[in-house]
Amino acid sequence: MDYYFWVVQGPDTTIVVDTGFSEDAGRKRGRTLLLDPAEALAQLGIDPEAIEDVIVTHGHYDHIGNLGLFPNARIHMAEAEYRFWTSPTSGHIQFSFYSEEGEIDQLRLAETEGRLKLFSGETSPVPGIRLVEVGGHTPGQAIVYVPTSEGEVLLASDAVHFYEELERDMPFTAVSDLPTMYDAFAFIRREKQERGLTVIPGHDPDVLTRFRACPDLPAGAGVVIGGTPSTNKETP
Repeated sequence: MDYYFWVVQGPDTTIVVDTGFSEDAGRKRGRTLLLDPAEALAQLGIDPEAIEDVIVTHGHYDHIGNLGLFPNARIHMAEAEYRFWTSPTSGHIQFSFYSEEGEIDQLRLAETEGRLKLFSGETSPVPGIRLVEVGGHTPGQAIVYVPTSEGEVLLASDAVHFYEELERDMPFTAVSDLPTMYDAFAFIRREKQERGLTVIPGHDPDVLTRFRACPDLPAGAGVVIGGTPSTNKETP
């Protein structure tokens, strides 16, 4: 299982989708940090403090682990997701294994500062980028539509962990609502078939072999999907 975050870069804006996991949170769970997100951004020539928009697909530790790097960014996430992770229910062990209270506090801070932008159903945080709430894996799991010069990409995040989940109709073991997760599978399949989208699962190692390597990062640390590294860059 690989762990990704994404940088969506266009002529006029740079958006970060999820923020990876912190070294401490990863170590507690036996995860190896191959490239620190802060270092990855530096190698891409990106100043985190200059980022204006960060998309959070859901509240697990491996997707919100470095929100503190982006003190000036608007944080976009589903309201159902935020309300769940700030509720007492999220403290039950089945859920709390996947979260870090200090990282949830970063979301609370963003809300206090007026930077947390919550949505229900669907939203477009910036022109061309679309978020759709699908649930299943978590109460407010979202997927992200990104236009590129080579066609539209759907960043499925953990709505689909691995390619084989769609191929075999086989959900991942971490799920808050199984029927809703199956509904999300069906929705993503339809989008792929009817619109020709390129679906990127949230944790599949094959992502690194199906797309061309990002020349700005160490070997095996990132890929470019659509366009060129200077125009459209989606990098784990």
